[in-house]
Amino acid sequence: MHVTESIVEEATLSWLSSLSHASVFGPDITSEEPAAERESFVKESAKAKLRVIVRRLLRKYGYAPDKQEKATQTVLEQAELLCKEWAY
Repeated sequence: MHVTESIVEEATLSWLSSLSHASVFGPDITSEEPAAERESFVKESAKAKLRVIVRRLLRKYGYAPDKQEKATQTVLEQAELLCKEWAY
């Protein structure tokens, strides 16, 4: 039997459904813009990668563990502001 992406997707959706999870087609969630779900995913993925990098740097340079979460959040907020400025 040849396993395709469609077979895996159907099996996964069936399994999730048996666990009482619902699935919704992406564009139905954010139908106001074409490809909005893709942009959101890319943005969240970039934020997650940045968060990992910042945490590694903080640990590497001995930043106080109890202050790392706040520092990470501050860096993410600053990065978001810079991105907004660069977009214009």
